[in-house]
Amino acid sequence: MNYSEKVMDHFMNPRNVGEIEDASGVGTVGNAKCGDIMKVYLKIEDGIVIDAKFKTFGCGAAVATSSMATEMIKGKTIQDSLKITNKAVMEALDGLPPVKVHCSCLAEEALHAALWDYAKKNNIVIEGLKEPVDDISEHENIAQED
Repeated sequence: MNYSEKVMDHFMNPRNVGEIEDASGVGTVGNAKCGDIMKVYLKIEDGIVIDAKFKTFGCGAAVATSSMATEMIKGKTIQDSLKITNKAVMEALDGLPPVKVHCSCLAEEALHAALWDYAKKNNIVIEGLKEPVDDISEHENIAQED
């Protein structure tokens, strides 16, 4: 399987690994089919994501997509954070092998799950944000048809 240099870099030197103790929002998403689990922590102040960390149990592509997604969300407004899709994460990593596309979906869902958690804790509605799922393998058929 051929991975881009960026995927290898984010796998070998992942950014933002760890936890945020007083996180504004935490999202955990898994994929029952491949066994990957991704947990994302966000620190949000005045509607801006000021920090993002992750813990991922999974393959190299799962680690790389988590690393890239947390890099991409830092400094973004909540609305701009919703624009970080699996396609955006894949493009930022210069692509993923087709069998690893689900890893980028996991990253998108984990970010959205953390934003959902933040919205619930603060009794706010984030326009365009859908309730997250615990297991993305249910959505996988949809993602592969895009």
